[in-house]
Amino acid sequence: MSEFVIKLVERMFRRDRIAWLVKQGLTVGQNFSLLEDVYIDPSHLWLIVIGNDVTLAPRTQILAHDASTKQYLGKTRLGKVVIGDRVFVGASAIILPGITIGSEVIIGAGSVVTKDIPSGVVVAGNPARVIGSLSEFLASRTSEMHSSPNFGVEYTIRGHVTEDKKREMVSKMEDRIGYIV
Repeated sequence: MSEFVIKLVERMFRRDRIAWLVKQGLTVGQNFSLLEDVYIDPSHLWLIVIGNDVTLAPRTQILAHDASTKQYLGKTRLGKVVIGDRVFVGASAIILPGITIGSEVIIGAGSVVTKDIPSGVVVAGNPARVIGSLSEFLASRTSEMHSSPNFGVEYTIRGHVTEDKKREMVSKMEDRIGYIV
């Protein structure tokens, strides 16, 4: 099976999955990107609201319930989760019940979000903490981007990267950081 067909099937599956999640009660805005192995609490989807232009990277988890109290108190704790607009949640991040994440936020890979996150910040860690403003982070990355190798779509799988382009990319990545479209 060609790469194109595989990618098409994956994209259709994600669209079907999002449609199923919405049918069960999840609220999502426009341009919602759900990557591989994302877990959105299926038992309480109606308690989760996701804004526009949100990306959930692979293995992200969003929980609307916490069963740790069930054995001791006889009840499970529930919490609404609200994610604002233009939020990127990094790979393997966990968002716990009762959390509100503002707009214009980046959550670092592997972070555990235990408290509300204000708008316009970058957070990382376990527990997740604000490490700076989004504008400072983007200014730093823009500066880095201008002094690092940059690659076009022809260096991607979707751009049908050749073996020569792969070798060229490896050789240009001396400092281990580069940027791609």
